[in-house]
Amino acid sequence: MPESLAPLDRLMSTLAQRAADRPEGSYTTKLLNGGAAAIGAKIREEAEELIEAADEPGDAGREHTVYEAGDLIYHTLVLLAWRGISLDEVAAELARREGTSGLAEKASRKNN
Repeated sequence: MPESLAPLDRLMSTLAQRAADRPEGSYTTKLLNGGAAAIGAKIREEAEELIEAADEPGDAGREHTVYEAGDLIYHTLVLLAWRGISLDEVAAELARREGTSGLAEKASRKNN
């Protein structure tokens, strides 16, 4: 794994452990205990905030976008941990799609 992505790997390991142990007083545990509905609500909220931040002008908007992208990625990883899905599985799926047009990939799905 590239060194720049090592924090994501460490975070995913922590989240997988939290999903297994569910320590008291943890925000992650609270999300995990809420299941897909609670985690999904946060993902929707963070996605909206990311889009709004991206529309802000200048360096402040850029920094805000980075911050909100971190929040969205964190909550997405929580959902993956809740489902027991690893980053390696997601990377393998992206590798499978590599070189395929997004439109062609979508058209190949049974339930468009």
